[in-house]
Amino acid sequence: MQKTLRSARHLRLIQLIVDKRKAAGLSQAELAKAIDRYQSVVAAIESGGRRLDVVEFLDLAETIGFDPHEVLDEIARVPGMPARNR
Repeated sequence: MQKTLRSARHLRLIQLIVDKRKAAGLSQAELAKAIDRYQSVVAAIESGGRRLDVVEFLDLAETIGFDPHEVLDEIARVPGMPARNR
């Protein structure tokens, strides 16, 4: 499996999270405080330097106030990695 950090799907996920955070009127610092993390963690996620696990994604969705299913549906529509010959 190829690395997914900074893949098209990963970049789209980041953009959606940033857009949702901004639409909710939250700064990175406010979001970080709400999820009990440092602002630098939120910045690393939003810059693509840190991967999210599923639990963190769900915590962000709950805190920001978006439906995680809708975001995942959108990510699923982004073309994935090409199949590799084995």
